[in-house]
Amino acid sequence: MSAILDPPTATEPPVTAAELAARHGLTVSGARPGLVEYIRQLWGRRHFITAFATAKLTAQYSQAKLGQLWQVMTPLLNAAVYYLIFGLLMGTSRGVPDFIPFLVTGVFVFTFTQSSVLAGTRSISGNLGLVRALHFPRASLPISFCLMQLQQLLASMGVLAVILVGLGHYPDLSWLLVIPALTLQFVFNTGLALIFARMGAKTPDLAQLMPFLLRTWMYASGVMFSIEHVLADRHVPAFVEWLLEANPAAVYIDLMRFALIDSFTSAQLPPHVWALAAGWALALGIGGFVYFWKAEERYGRG
Repeated sequence: MSAILDPPTATEPPVTAAELAARHGLTVSGARPGLVEYIRQLWGRRHFITAFATAKLTAQYSQAKLGQLWQVMTPLLNAAVYYLIFGLLMGTSRGVPDFIPFLVTGVFVFTFTQSSVLAGTRSISGNLGLVRALHFPRASLPISFCLMQLQQLLASMGVLAVILVGLGHYPDLSWLLVIPALTLQFVFNTGLALIFARMGAKTPDLAQLMPFLLRTWMYASGVMFSIEHVLADRHVPAFVEWLLEANPAAVYIDLMRFALIDSFTSAQLPPHVWALAAGWALALGIGGFVYFWKAEERYGRG
């Protein structure tokens, strides 16, 4: 802008708006901060992120008579449907010891990723009023929704523990592996949610497509069947075998099954499973965060 704000004198040149703003330390409203500064701002909003996640979780089932019980009942009902169709009718339970814990663990763990991505996709486009009204790091929203899904999973894990104990799988030291496995999965989920949050902010219709994409991903992730048995029974190309074993959803499901189910041994894990889990978490966590940050100044302006 070239408008003259200060009257010039015979020896003093005109002062522009940009020069005056720089002189008084003013910056462009909504401009993207540097990456380090952005992380610092996010850390400063950590209490908002946790409070927003808790409030959203509480409000999610506020209109239902059973309230927060639906946090647990929804994945359990899904598991019951999958057991009826896949375990009994299609016979995927054959050759899989402890199929009920195997199935319930897979459903709960995949639902964590599925719900995080769906919520992340709508996190910006579904909260435009908040985005346009207040100035805060926009990554707070998808991170809050992923934290909300983590809280919901932890409630479900309590029910899963009861199921495991009821079927003879008692707590031991291997259950401690749940902590690093869930931590890595949370980082992965958050990175993926940030990617789809940016894409969903630009293309809101993406939220309508995501359930179909995620359902396809679920069927390829060994939620209702053993990938190991599929690969043993069928001759598949080497790259297909690698894709099935390196599938991040299947990796995190396998780690949780290994931690919780006695009959799921290390021999059933793909090679270098912890390296795969950490690699996916770092790649998606860092990559998704940077990808989202690069469009920070464009959210809510479309």
